[in-house]
Amino acid sequence: MTSNKRNAALLADLFVKHGLEDIIISPGSRNAPVIISFAGKKGVKAISIVDERSAGFYALGMAQQKKKAVAVSCTSGTAALNYAPAIAEAYYQKIPLLIFTADRPADFIDIGDGQAIRQKNVYKNYIKASFEITEDTSKNLAEKIINKAIDLAHHPEPGPVHINLPFNEPLYDTVEKGEEGNVENFERTANALSESYLKTLAARWNNYERVMIIAGQQDKNPELNRILSGFVNDKRFVVLIETTSNFHDENFVGCIDNVLVSIKEAEEKIFKPDLLVTFGGHIVSKKIKKYLRDNKPVEHWHISPSGQQLDTFFSLTKTIKSGPLEFFKTIDDLLKPASFVFANTWIRRRNKIIERRDNYLSKVSYSDLKVFDLLFDHIPTETVLHLGNSTPVRYSQLFGVKEWFTYRSNRGVSGIDGQISTAAGTALADKSKLNVLITGDLGFFYDLNGLTYAPSNLKIILINNGGGGIFRFIPGPDSSPFLEKFFEAKHNRKAEDFVKAFGIKYFTASNITDIVYSLPEFFNETEKPAILEIFTPGEKNAKILRDYFKFLGK
Repeated sequence: MTSNKRNAALLADLFVKHGLEDIIISPGSRNAPVIISFAGKKGVKAISIVDERSAGFYALGMAQQKKKAVAVSCTSGTAALNYAPAIAEAYYQKIPLLIFTADRPADFIDIGDGQAIRQKNVYKNYIKASFEITEDTSKNLAEKIINKAIDLAHHPEPGPVHINLPFNEPLYDTVEKGEEGNVENFERTANALSESYLKTLAARWNNYERVMIIAGQQDKNPELNRILSGFVNDKRFVVLIETTSNFHDENFVGCIDNVLVSIKEAEEKIFKPDLLVTFGGHIVSKKIKKYLRDNKPVEHWHISPSGQQLDTFFSLTKTIKSGPLEFFKTIDDLLKPASFVFANTWIRRRNKIIERRDNYLSKVSYSDLKVFDLLFDHIPTETVLHLGNSTPVRYSQLFGVKEWFTYRSNRGVSGIDGQISTAAGTALADKSKLNVLITGDLGFFYDLNGLTYAPSNLKIILINNGGGGIFRFIPGPDSSPFLEKFFEAKHNRKAEDFVKAFGIKYFTASNITDIVYSLPEFFNETEKPAILEIFTPGEKNAKILRDYFKFLGK
């Protein structure tokens, strides 16, 4: 049984034939043809989530874990607008999503009819492509649109694609067998760089003694990790990483912010690269952005499969249309070793600063900084570790990459919305893996609906410092008379009653002893998701973090 709306049935049929299986549906009437077509389709795993904003982030987390598109479907009107935050995050983080929005027919728009807004191209500023399939659209054209939409969601780089579906009433009629479609395979040109172009690039690269490679946010890639390790050890180029880069080597330079605060003005030029090569997604560190914007390289190359011109440091001179693995693998033999002095300057400074950091941490009193230091040493290995915005992902950078974690964070747009839902979606996509979300209190309370469908392999560590702690240590808000009410949003809320309403196991801690005592039982809870709420002193946190950076900068 399927919907008698031909194009809804065709959409479900081609969805399955392309090897896709997951769709999150939010209740509604106008999207009844999509619900009927997908929920009853063999090979489809349909999940019902009422809150469209939460549903969008669930799909984001699932798609990131499965590395293929997950669909969301909603009714018409404001329901569609609630997908916008997750769509924007997917667009900037390059995660494949398919968005199916049901709509009123065109002659019902702007006449005062209910749940009718202008939905065509509604996501145009943060979508790879937007299509509309009406009931009058021919089967042949609808088939082409659906095939194209699914292809674009994955190539040349993943991202969100929207299909708007206006339906006339009646909406609930069914047929025993619906329309079937043919899969269209699109020809695409490989991004293989010509031998002559590679030689030209290598010749320019070999002109520079001081070469820096920065890896942005991305999934783990063991083969690329191995090649970059060779670049450090054999070619003597310096590689800077963040936790969200998901790379690891003892000679990569992590803890970027720690190193940068130690660089005096008179030293800036010796740490400055002549050639900067970047790849991957967004970078967390504001300090490295400022440093390289103030100390521009002679050349900055960005490697992107889609040819995206990502000019993060205001110095972009070349975009290389290639995947990073293919680029570094093919250019490797053409490159000469660079100056050992430049790479060693960064590595020696990192080693010195790590010693100073550990010295400071051994004496620091109870605070966010002390708690994060403890947590990263006690979270089980092979964990998918989700880092909330704003402070958790920044604190993680101070401790470097632990190779046994897979790091995730919504750093495409870097909002605090959807943190629980994204982590829950990731955990739902693979229940064999432990997923741990570290989030602040504002991000937690903002996304409470994400707890509704949280699976048992999700554990949430909530750092409750009574408000938006980041505003106490960034210049500007920290000295404003409006700090507590409008920037920090100071509060006295506790999560316990909320958590119990969702049937989730609750733990609490207010000091190091409590945390150490609670963690084993917290991580060993297998019957249901669990939350550990850790209370820390908001005002004290900011002072300790400032003192930390002052200590490193001495």
